[in-house]
Amino acid sequence: MTSPPGPVHLPATAWRRPDVRQALGDRNVSALLRFAQQHTGASQSRLAEAIGIGQGRLNELVNRRREVTSLEMFERIADGLNMPDSARMLLGLAPSGIRAAGAADDLVAAAGIVGRYYSVQADAARDIRQLVAGASALDILAVRGLGLWGLNDSLLRAAMTTPTRPGALLVRVLILDADSDAAARRAVEIGESPDGFAAGIRLAEHKLAELTLHPAISLEAYRYTALPVWRVISTDEISFVSTFDEGWEGHESPVCRVDVLSGASLHRGFRRAIDELVATSERFI
Repeated sequence: MTSPPGPVHLPATAWRRPDVRQALGDRNVSALLRFAQQHTGASQSRLAEAIGIGQGRLNELVNRRREVTSLEMFERIADGLNMPDSARMLLGLAPSGIRAAGAADDLVAAAGIVGRYYSVQADAARDIRQLVAGASALDILAVRGLGLWGLNDSLLRAAMTTPTRPGALLVRVLILDADSDAAARRAVEIGESPDGFAAGIRLAEHKLAELTLHPAISLEAYRYTALPVWRVISTDEISFVSTFDEGWEGHESPVCRVDVLSGASLHRGFRRAIDELVATSERFI
């Protein structure tokens, strides 16, 4: 019996191209399939075999006569194009290792350490904002943080400035030192110029300074110099944790919710890491 054909393989660098990342973020299946054809030389028949659909249906997808609406089909396309985890997450899918373990939104129940799993930050946004709006204290570990507090529609800005809690929100923010070697390295990882990346950090610092004028916030801000790995939004009881990697930024990463009930040791570990960074970093606000 003939074994089924495997996936088509694109160069690893292909998934870092801005146009491909845009197509992934837009879930533009037509553009992704055309790109795969162009850079692998695969025929529509070969792509259809890799994805596990008929050639006629693949032709409809390529020519946008049919749209993909099911998660199962996006998974099949990701598998058929052998997408790395960074590309899968931009497409709104879980990393392959997590999916293979059978994880879904109520994840890692078997391990009992993560209270909830979200494929992308947008899925977690409502829960994060509710947490921040009701918290009395908040720690944020970020790189630039513009998407967290820098704009009016940023993830945390409204929840921080229009809280449901009595009294001021006590906030500690840690962002990357714009002049550090780690900042230059991170800029290269995500395809930005070091100068432009540093300018974004300084803009975030300016936006933090604006928040000190708000009566609902009591703010401390620190610059750290280590290479970013974790992005953490944390209170005494709940932490939302995502990662920074060479292939993606924090807002593109899956998010895990860790709390003192389901993951006490892990939650305590992140809290301790933040405390240590605060103790060893330069305070600028």
